[in-house]
Amino acid sequence: MSPFGAALCCSCLRPGVWLLKPGIQKKSFLGLHTAARHAAKDYYEVLVLGGGSGGIAMSARMKRKVGAGNVAVVEPSKTHYYQPLWTLVGAGAKQLSASARPTENVMPEGVEWIKSRVTALDPDKNCVRLDNDVKISYKYLIIALGISLHYEKIKGLPEGFHHPKIGSNYSVHTVEKTWKALQDFKEGNAIFTFPNTPVKCAGAPQKIMYLSEAYWRKTGKRPKANIMFNTSLGVIFGVKKYADALLEIIEERNIAVNYKCNLVEVRADKQEAVFENLDKPGETEVHQYEMLHVTPPMGPPDVLINSPVSDEIGWVDVNKETLQHKKYPNIFGIGDCTNLPTSRTAAAVAAQSGVLDKTISLVMKNQSPTKKYDGYTSCPLVTSYNKVILAEFDYNAQPLETFPIDQSKQRTTMYHMKADMMPFLYWNALLKGYWGGPAPIRKLMHLGLK
Repeated sequence: MSPFGAALCCSCLRPGVWLLKPGIQKKSFLGLHTAARHAAKDYYEVLVLGGGSGGIAMSARMKRKVGAGNVAVVEPSKTHYYQPLWTLVGAGAKQLSASARPTENVMPEGVEWIKSRVTALDPDKNCVRLDNDVKISYKYLIIALGISLHYEKIKGLPEGFHHPKIGSNYSVHTVEKTWKALQDFKEGNAIFTFPNTPVKCAGAPQKIMYLSEAYWRKTGKRPKANIMFNTSLGVIFGVKKYADALLEIIEERNIAVNYKCNLVEVRADKQEAVFENLDKPGETEVHQYEMLHVTPPMGPPDVLINSPVSDEIGWVDVNKETLQHKKYPNIFGIGDCTNLPTSRTAAAVAAQSGVLDKTISLVMKNQSPTKKYDGYTSCPLVTSYNKVILAEFDYNAQPLETFPIDQSKQRTTMYHMKADMMPFLYWNALLKGYWGGPAPIRKLMHLGLK
């Protein structure tokens, strides 16, 4: 079994939203990273924007290339979250605290932590501006700013979360409300949504649905639950092999799927959800709910919209094989903030980090990148409290599997990898810049079968 990459999903792991108070933290005798409130310098050889999984992993790799003190990460959040665990937190299988660590503890030693927000990018002058109006210059820039959640684009949210019976596994503030709503369910409609935008971990909106169904079977409430998956998409999953397996589960468990159905309003005081029919714009339908799980609309961070480094939508415009910017050769992108045409997952970040490491190494030597990213991504589709379908695929939505077994089958071994092994390996391998995806192990395993 691959020890790392197959199930490093889902979501590209942006940290929390609270800012650190001004002040200087001193380095402990344990060797933990420390930093001043703002950068001690106004220039770095490598500047990384974002302290999520991609940003931390790449800063660790870059420090080994250019040395301590020459790499900085701009990140305002004091807490870093392993968000793939939130699927299990929302289902009561894990504690929220298990997903969190202080940002100072995951910041690589020797990498400067700039506790601020980026407010503007000026790639023509090789600099960025921060929210304190400080300008930081760089030789190389890595953009790893993640993806933004937009609950406010659904009428009635986020204020609707103050009411019971509604939750969302996509936010640290609402994931435990999912578990509360799941426990408090009595009878009626249980609705799970998928928005009409790109999302991080496209499988996550379904995972909580399957876990909820399993929980209600266990507690004897299943006969009283009408489970509905209202998705803006026209398919249950983008890769046919795994979609076929999921549709079998949906049929076996008597789950209703409504396609091209987009959540536009929540009337939490009345427990009503309003959906627009995307095939007939303007036509809406109101559903009463006893439980509602919301997957919010998502989009590029505000600082990237209309930025010189972004495409017309706001995603960082990079070469899909090398992750080098299409216009600015000293700028690179990784993870959810890019326009790479693959699913946004931490597994994708792992594979991208290995490719990007080699890309930057060659660019630093004035050579052309040769290593190519094939779009590898992975999503462990949790179907119960002890089963997972391990979906792995590439840019062409073709299976790109690590193990010499049929990964479309529900397996207990894959659940334990998702729930127990991957969190440990996330903190100790990916974030330390030692894991670049499962390709080497896949090659070795398949060679071993010949």
